[in-house]
Amino acid sequence: QVQLVESGGGLVQPGGSLRLSCAASESIFSRYAMGWYRQVPGKQRELVARITSGGSTNYADSVKGRFTISRNNAKNTVYLQMNNLKPEDTAVYYCNTAPLPSYSWGQGTQVTVSS
Repeated sequence: QVQLVESGGGLVQPGGSLRLSCAASESIFSRYAMGWYRQVPGKQRELVARITSGGSTNYADSVKGRFTISRNNAKNTVYLQMNNLKPEDTAVYYCNTAPLPSYSWGQGTQVTVSS
């Protein structure tokens, strides 16, 4: 079973930046489109960024122009660069295949944007 491990979250002030990483236990990124999802308590998990096996990307309107998803297949890692963070970006962030998750969810990484 593929394991996904997210890291890089933390507490940041509004306008700040963070870079999240997602490592997989197997080489899956070159075969599947991958995405970053986020979830806040009481709400459904939402897909915020997606990268295809060919490298095409798309983003939710709420993060477009501020977040960038990238991938390093050799390292089995997907990244999410988050700039100009806003309080409404506060959530637990997860990675998985996209647009539909295929693997068990990892523990996620908490991002808190607050002054």
